[in-house]
Amino acid sequence: MAIKAAQRLTGAHRSTPKLTFKRIWRYKYLYLMLVPVILNFILWHYIPMYGAQIAFRNFSPVRGITASNWVGLAHFRSFFGSIFFGQMLRNTLYLSIMSIIITWPLPILFALLINEVPFRRYKRVMQTLSYLPFFVSVVVVAGITRMILSPESGIINDIIRFFGGEGIHFLAIPEYFVWIYLGMLTWRWLGYDAIIYLAAITSIDVEQYEAAHVDGASRLQRLWYITFPGLRMTIVILLILRLGGIMNIQWMEILLLQNSLNHSASEVIQTFVFRRGLEMMDYSFATAAGLFQSVIGFIFILGANKVSKKLSEISLF
Repeated sequence: MAIKAAQRLTGAHRSTPKLTFKRIWRYKYLYLMLVPVILNFILWHYIPMYGAQIAFRNFSPVRGITASNWVGLAHFRSFFGSIFFGQMLRNTLYLSIMSIIITWPLPILFALLINEVPFRRYKRVMQTLSYLPFFVSVVVVAGITRMILSPESGIINDIIRFFGGEGIHFLAIPEYFVWIYLGMLTWRWLGYDAIIYLAAITSIDVEQYEAAHVDGASRLQRLWYITFPGLRMTIVILLILRLGGIMNIQWMEILLLQNSLNHSASEVIQTFVFRRGLEMMDYSFATAAGLFQSVIGFIFILGANKVSKKLSEISLF
């Protein structure tokens, strides 16, 4: 009786189906907002998983998935034994890690800078201009990048020639590719990625800033002791998700900037899967490569989540 009384006082009673239904009905409009997201995951993420068995078959579009011959791990052995496997894996990891190092902290800094702008009108203009490139087609963004870096008419080479230098074919030099890719990625995604950090900043209690200001804290101290701790959970969770997608980089940008001269630095698993699967119509081999990529990403997100939970007690699950 004492235990039940304590549970009633603390609200630590077990949830029954009736109480769960009442809670759902109470917040029914919020749950309705989840329906499109759930349908999206079911239609585009879970149902297609049925086709993952193509990686273990010699898939023929005429015969269908289940009627195609079962070959086990043959396509995986062929993929791992490819002369391009080591180079593709190195390029994928290198571009992805560099992307995390460069493009992950920049939206955080950008969100903090926008938040410190005292004039609301200028803040809105900066926000709009920063995430506008995200809505531009990646093909257009790649075309603009190629025009800027053109060895004949690009503005960068015009500046170099103005100061007495010689034009450089940037996209023909493999060592430059990673910086070109990261620059284009940053320009396109900076403002869009900063939105979630700005939203997290607005959720911080304003009274904390007011109390700190009364106590004589400087703007930098308020930023360090209030804003950063308020952003910590958002930063850690998004970093875990980025690490989970370490094998899934923005390959469309790479494909549009790729050529035979920078191929040694730009060929990644996704571009290889695209060519092997769609251009050569080797669907089974491409699926095996894509499945390998997904498994590695899953391992990374589990490891990152465990490390984060151990060090900061913040985790996805």
